[in-house]
Amino acid sequence: MTSQITESFLSHFSTSPLIAFAPGRINLIGEHTDYQEGFVFPAAVEQGIWAAIQKNQTNVCRLFSMDFDEQYTFELEAFSPKKGHWATYVMGMVALLKQAGYPVVGFDMVIGGNIPVGSGLSSSAALSVAIGTGISALFGFQIPKKSIALYGQKSEHLFAGVKCGIMDPYASAFGEKGKALLLDCRGNTHEEIPAEFGEYALVLVNSKVKHSLADSAYNKRREACEESVRILSASFPGIITMRDIALSELDQVEKLLPVELFPKAKHQITENARVHQAGKALKSGELQLFGALLKASHESLSKDYEVSCAELDFLAEASWEMDGVLGSRMMGGGFGGCTINLVKNSEIVHFEKSMEQAYQKKFGISPDFIRVKISAGASILE
Repeated sequence: MTSQITESFLSHFSTSPLIAFAPGRINLIGEHTDYQEGFVFPAAVEQGIWAAIQKNQTNVCRLFSMDFDEQYTFELEAFSPKKGHWATYVMGMVALLKQAGYPVVGFDMVIGGNIPVGSGLSSSAALSVAIGTGISALFGFQIPKKSIALYGQKSEHLFAGVKCGIMDPYASAFGEKGKALLLDCRGNTHEEIPAEFGEYALVLVNSKVKHSLADSAYNKRREACEESVRILSASFPGIITMRDIALSELDQVEKLLPVELFPKAKHQITENARVHQAGKALKSGELQLFGALLKASHESLSKDYEVSCAELDFLAEASWEMDGVLGSRMMGGGFGGCTINLVKNSEIVHFEKSMEQAYQKKFGISPDFIRVKISAGASILE
């Protein structure tokens, strides 16, 4: 990919570029906890976005996307991000950097990547982080990684219209090879935890469906959490979000909340606990326990939080019955996307073949399989 993007840059702009790379990410466990300032457990992967960049001595930014085979140009003194367009991510990051006082001047950029579309590996966050990393290096700004991640999140909010959490750009910026990040979404701080799976590997199964419920359901879940916090604050003075309730207080919470709100609160409380349990399990090499936590997470997301769907439930539940699979759960916002599976290396081919046959028979869809390795975060490529 590096040589392809260099060739593309030379053909479009006739100069040699500096090349930034930012990876996509997986989330091992900790789903829908980020917007309640909870805990998540992401890791960077090998697939990602490359951004080749060079100064052009003008006040114009000239862009080319290899994936869309499209050029786009904007003037630094007058530009307006276009919602839904790939160039919006460049303009969004540029706008925020200029606002923060970084003297960005004209540049040329070619963007390309190998993150499968709809895989849930967070290509948009990787794109923002690659852009920020490239601009920082090219102009010698030395922008801290955390700032690049926060600019990436803010860019999605303000310019792409997506109210994402910090996890995606943070994992892309801070990822470490062979380590997952136990990330505190309140303080935006993390602990690196070795994620060594020995004779097992992580395989994503892409359901290739996306149900239209996703956006409205997401908003309803956020509102349910906020309403629960409002009710519980009378008995738990000082709580700010659901992350402030301990697992030991679950029975008390059940007595205080209306029956329609409790399952959502239960997921938040138990999922935060599972993130910490998963961190301890990986530290001590207890892969069986880690796999059991994946299963428990899926059951909670499906039954309590109600963000799964028939396809994801089928993929997760079918994998639980297979030899060589320690655990599986839906990954991401829900109502489609991927499951993440911990599969014995010697069983991966059988796992993929069996899952494909069963899913095809049930839904008439052939799933995609994405083997992922935990990799390093954003960098400038020499």
